[in-house]
Amino acid sequence: MVPDLPPHWLHPPDIAAARAAQAEMAACIVAEDDLPARIARLGGADVSNTRFDPGKRVHAALVTLDAATDAVLATAAESRRADFPYVPGYLGFREVPALHACWRRLAVRPDVILVDGQGMAHPRGVGLACQLGLVLGVPTIGVAKSLLVGEGEPGPDPGDTAPLLWKGRRIGTALRTRRGARPVYVSVGHRVSLETATCIVLASTRGRRLPTPIRAAHDAANAARLQG
Repeated sequence: MVPDLPPHWLHPPDIAAARAAQAEMAACIVAEDDLPARIARLGGADVSNTRFDPGKRVHAALVTLDAATDAVLATAAESRRADFPYVPGYLGFREVPALHACWRRLAVRPDVILVDGQGMAHPRGVGLACQLGLVLGVPTIGVAKSLLVGEGEPGPDPGDTAPLLWKGRRIGTALRTRRGARPVYVSVGHRVSLETATCIVLASTRGRRLPTPIRAAHDAANAARLQG
């Protein structure tokens, strides 16, 4: 069930309200495991958009995959005009409303969602994965292809990790998923510990750089953009 939300968690009127909402959300994040004993379904979330699109549209997708076979069990997509500007560090307010709409139509719900974006590895500790997890009330993991803040470089082999550190504290894990590929940056979204998040991400890459659920969501979001 989607929880009742303060309106400014989804639709703040300005940057000041968005910053206040992020502070409120950061205080609500659960960075410990609150997951089923057996994860049967993995979710993927991605949003496709063009920063300088005059129509200011975002194209979001959520997918649910069978965790054992990678079979796609459900897909939902949403294309809409964004009602919040493109501001680095505040992209959740631009993208989560469309993902929220996808969730309402997703026929099969996942046990945990892997999000193409940051979780707690964010200047104010509440990236897209955190915001989505709080808004939907489900476990989420941030899987980012680049860094907003922090540094950490894992070894060259698949499965090698390094702490992602910023201002003297750990905010995530830099994870090598494939030899010769750049690392991905895993961080807590909501209701998942960092250790468990890293294990889930690595297990779901299947020898590729990015986890299978995120690749499936990426394809679905791009398909929505091409159709829209």
